[in-house]
Amino acid sequence: MKDIEKKEDIQSASEHYENPLGVEKTSVLLRQFSIPAIVGMVVSALYNVVDRIYIGNAPGIGSQGLAGITIGFPIMILQLAIALLFGIGGATLFAIKLGEKRLNEADEILNNTFALLLISGTLFMIFGISFHKPLLRLFGASPEVLPYAMDYMRIIFFGSLFHMTSLGMNHMMRANGKPNLAMITMFAGAGTNIILDPIFIFGFKMGIAGAALATIISQAVSMTWVVGNFFSQKNRHRIQFKLMKPRWCHIRRIAALGTPSFVLQSTNSILHVVLNKSLLTYGGDVAISAMGIVNSVQTILLMPITGLNQGLQPIISFNFGAKKYDRIKSAERQAMTAATIIVVVGWMLTRIFPTQIVAMFNREPELLKLGSYALKTWFWMLPVVGFQILGANFFQAIGRPLSAMTLTLTRQVLLLIPAIIVFSRLWGLEGLLFAAPFADGLAAAITGMKFRLGIMSLGKIGKESKFLKA
Repeated sequence: MKDIEKKEDIQSASEHYENPLGVEKTSVLLRQFSIPAIVGMVVSALYNVVDRIYIGNAPGIGSQGLAGITIGFPIMILQLAIALLFGIGGATLFAIKLGEKRLNEADEILNNTFALLLISGTLFMIFGISFHKPLLRLFGASPEVLPYAMDYMRIIFFGSLFHMTSLGMNHMMRANGKPNLAMITMFAGAGTNIILDPIFIFGFKMGIAGAALATIISQAVSMTWVVGNFFSQKNRHRIQFKLMKPRWCHIRRIAALGTPSFVLQSTNSILHVVLNKSLLTYGGDVAISAMGIVNSVQTILLMPITGLNQGLQPIISFNFGAKKYDRIKSAERQAMTAATIIVVVGWMLTRIFPTQIVAMFNREPELLKLGSYALKTWFWMLPVVGFQILGANFFQAIGRPLSAMTLTLTRQVLLLIPAIIVFSRLWGLEGLLFAAPFADGLAAAITGMKFRLGIMSLGKIGKESKFLKA
């Protein structure tokens, strides 16, 4: 029966034009897929950044509000982690099956991914609403900051279903060959947030709760757009309720391919908890506020790399499935060149305009001084971060989640978290800030060696991979 389905898949695929992912120039594909993703991710990053700018400049809230959002940030990263577990895992497997011309399986994977996102988003919302106060205390909220964190996060949890579903399905839209529509999803959400933030925060005088309400409404708009597209009869690969019945064989592979991204973001959440508690110990609430600004700037600087990687992923996955390894090498070389240029420009901005960047969020003298120093110190090794991110995600795109997960864990778990703990005990707050460049440099060197071996053995990987077999 399976052999018949495979033949039907191939026959159905042959009736249509050949997928451009396998024939178009890789430079053209990279521009077509990555530029919308980069624009979309930068715009999406404005969710939290705009919130922090408005809150940091709101009368009566200021640095305490910034600290409150920063304390809740690890929880929001966990939302992202689960969305990427199923979104990137599903999109990777979906693209590989398209490359193998197994269209029926691709449709099943699309629908199973959608079901997983709905279920996980609902469960996360229920859990968060029930336990948000003890969670925020556990994550390092001081008595002074806790009220601000609670006002923000109790509302953010209500948007978990919207946020996680829109993020996950946006990856599926991009893998389905519609990067421009994926970009519009980001624009729709972030644009709504930018408009509603000042209305709720200042117009309705809702303060930090207004920022949270604007955020979840924006997330609902994004979800409506992306899910509505997959229900359209014009879409070649659609959401169909009959195909949403979970199939263990698909769920296992979706979860395995998405695990590196999930682990990366989960450990990123743990990292921020450790970081916030260390900051509170060695610098107080003002240090947490300063790191909140650094996190916002880091989000803006690295979102282009995330977008570049999202555009690159379907190109690599499709051509790996089609066994076109020269195209993979070409696309990786072009993407890494672009990534390096992007992060070097960002690095230069943090060298030249640190005070001006921090002043966008808050102008309190103590926060301005500490934030400027933290910005320059934390980003010392930023020029190598783009390569490290793409190098690790290369293995995920070709169906080697264990290698990808190992490389992503190297920076977060093996290097950065221990460095934060040890360096802060040895040199206080200054040592804590130098933990990041230490971890970035060493992780990039390790990734470089592993990536070179992976590229050189592509043909062998394609022949020996058992994971992608039915």
